[in-house]
Amino acid sequence: MSKSPITCHVLDISLGKPAAGVEVNIQKYHRGPANVDIFDPFGHGVTDADGRCTTLLPPKGSDEAKLQQKEVTAGVYKLAFKPGPYFEKTGRKCFYPWVEIPFEIENPDEHYHIPLLISPYSFTTYRGS
Repeated sequence: MSKSPITCHVLDISLGKPAAGVEVNIQKYHRGPANVDIFDPFGHGVTDADGRCTTLLPPKGSDEAKLQQKEVTAGVYKLAFKPGPYFEKTGRKCFYPWVEIPFEIENPDEHYHIPLLISPYSFTTYRGS
């Protein structure tokens, strides 16, 4: 596989178009001291002209993934999208300056695709293929 094992796609449903230039961060969960829930930075990307981000993490099994210690394992992760600047660039206000989507990886050998449908005052998501 030549792309990140976790990818996403952002569509602006109010315009019926891809949302280009949306910053996306991936975070990995662990339980901290005193049972505090902690999400640590794990990867970063920006949606392309088609609203897709296929570069959140190095390709699975690549030398780059091993070097950066970015191998995906079973566990809970979170994608944090920042649509606020995207809406600002298009002259619109938005109610949700960022959207966080936690999800669980049971099988690290599978590809995980998380689409996000946004408008200035709503969002929805689902597990893509």
